[in-house]
Amino acid sequence: MFSLKEIVTRTMVLFAVIDIVGSIPIVIGLRQKVGHIQSEKASLVAGLIMIGFFFLVEQILSLFGIDVNSFAVAGGLIIFFLALEMIFSIQLYKDDSSKTASIVPIAFPIIAGAGTLTSILSLRSEYDLANLIVAIVVNIIIAYIVLISSKRIERVLGPSGIGVIRKIFGVVLMAIAVNLFAGNVQQLFVL
Repeated sequence: MFSLKEIVTRTMVLFAVIDIVGSIPIVIGLRQKVGHIQSEKASLVAGLIMIGFFFLVEQILSLFGIDVNSFAVAGGLIIFFLALEMIFSIQLYKDDSSKTASIVPIAFPIIAGAGTLTSILSLRSEYDLANLIVAIVVNIIIAYIVLISSKRIERVLGPSGIGVIRKIFGVVLMAIAVNLFAGNVQQLFVL
């Protein structure tokens, strides 16, 4: 049964974890590197990943012999390296075969990353499934609006504003990565 309160709560949790607003410097940087980001494609793929993961999580992880903690640690490492790029203005991500960064790393792991998928897994066991799906869809719409507006946001902030925000959010992203890693790596060694 649909509950507005539950939908709003789940939407806010996922919004905080996805942190698409905090990812604006990454999106702008990737667009500058590759020339174009297909906002529709990135949003659609991220939505499919999140909803697919929602329904098939146990089967996907057991198929590969992966537990949730291993998945979260791997996602934490990816986020950590993205944060390093932002803080130190270095280039670690390079894909010569593609002229767009729509799927990797925008759809995954920025929008539908390990933190998001782990949150979906946690929320899935606690709340009504229909409300969580609505929360996922709302967050995909928000992500699409931010992605499509990235050029306008870049013009408003200017190069120095983007540089400052990029460094600040790089540190925040690194803290999220360390938290994800630390919170899950211990569980890998528990017998």
